[in-house]
Amino acid sequence: MLGARGELIACAHLDVAAAVDARPWETAELLRRMQAGDTAPATIETLQATVTELCCEYGWRDARQLRAEGQGWLREVARLLRQPVRLREHRELLVCAGWLALLIGCVEYDLGMRAGAEATRTAARQLGEEAGHASITGWAWELAAWFALTQSRHPAVLAAARAGQDATGGSAVAVQLIAQEAKALGRLGDVTGVHRTLDRGRRLLESLTPPQRPDNHFEVDPAKWLFYAMDAYRFAEDDRLAEHFATEVIREATAPDGTDRSPMRTAEARLTLAATAARAGDLEKAVGTGLAAFTAGRRSLPSLLLVAGEVDAELHRRYPHEPATAGFREALRAIH
Repeated sequence: MLGARGELIACAHLDVAAAVDARPWETAELLRRMQAGDTAPATIETLQATVTELCCEYGWRDARQLRAEGQGWLREVARLLRQPVRLREHRELLVCAGWLALLIGCVEYDLGMRAGAEATRTAARQLGEEAGHASITGWAWELAAWFALTQSRHPAVLAAARAGQDATGGSAVAVQLIAQEAKALGRLGDVTGVHRTLDRGRRLLESLTPPQRPDNHFEVDPAKWLFYAMDAYRFAEDDRLAEHFATEVIREATAPDGTDRSPMRTAEARLTLAATAARAGDLEKAVGTGLAAFTAGRRSLPSLLLVAGEVDAELHRRYPHEPATAGFREALRAIH
């Protein structure tokens, strides 16, 4: 029985190096081993704290390293579940596994591991249902909506977002599900629906207690809401609000020393500003701002390609014969 963080860390890191090169299906295989297992409360408390810290590193840490460490801790949860555990500890371990699965699913999708990410997401939803944890279940639906959005399957986005809202009620994840719904409505041309849906999400967010760790990827706070509203307003061509929210996203992401705390959000905010500049007739600003979005070291490749592709289409629609437009497309192709 483990009682110290050092022992846990040692166990968790045994396979980190191997996990970097693991098969895409390995996460799902690990999760399938965790179906029904005395583990000290201090061990579980340490595990819970570590899982939270990993979730707080999603926005900036190298995706392959984060996936590897997440899988190392998942192995540790699997080992603990093979021991005799009481019902309460069993549920708490399943919850830890569920959060780890969601995190790993996110970074797998960022890395372009589409099939593996979907298998991991499905397993996370099953763990949430088995543990009776509505937030994990809701975030699994949110991942489904995100995956569908980046694949331009907009009716599937609406289906997943609404299923997730039905499953979670008024919990915090419902705010993000509503935001995904608004993003899909924008791409389907329902501008009225975008405004109505964003108003509903904003009211729900204002009714919730602010999270203690807003940097946790699986929390929703006003800064994250700005990010999602920015996207929906950009696609609905409400340029005044889109530009306002994009500027706020960049401001919130910039630390006092000037470093970027949320490079993925900042990249999409710059692309939003590129789109609004293009529509305002400023091609030079549009291309320069858009190219700056490609310099981020931490990327969610599917999301970046989605938004950058939409900016590229806007540039070619408005400035089809300009060298700067062709240069943007070449730069976009280079990041595939």
